Amino acid sequence: MKSQDHGSGSASAVYGLGFIGAVIYYISTATSLWMGVIGLLKAIVWPAFLVYEALKALGA
Repeated sequence: MKSQDHGSGSASAVYGLGFIGAVIYYISTATSLWMGVIGLLKAIVWPAFLVYEALKALGA
């Protein structure tokens, strides 16, 4: 029997769009090849940056 998880598809779509946007941003602002590679790695973990900044802004 297959478990139904209705929220995972939309979460994956949001993460995917955010990943694409982050890759475009970081690659377009890169000044060298290695900065582009670092930007690609940052794009993979962008939700961690978002949560960190949100918690810092809330004073938590």
